[in-house]
Amino acid sequence: MVAQLRQCIRLNLDCADICLAAGSLGTRRTGSNEQALVAALQACAIACGLCAEECEKHASTHEHCRICAEHCHRCEQACSEAVQSIR
Repeated sequence: MVAQLRQCIRLNLDCADICLAAGSLGTRRTGSNEQALVAALQACAIACGLCAEECEKHASTHEHCRICAEHCHRCEQACSEAVQSIR
């Protein structure tokens, strides 16, 4: 079972790391670095999209994959909207 989910697990972990980095950049209250923030949000949207696509492959057999895919799509959308609000 784990072998079948190896790529899914990898993308989940990568997505979590990128989301954490984007969140850290976005919540700093001193100065600004819009170019880096936009790049981080774009990377986050891409990572979330890839993660959601992979999780959807297992959503019918693994409830946690369905939930993960849903939330990754939400995060992908939120990051895209945040980028638009900055520009």
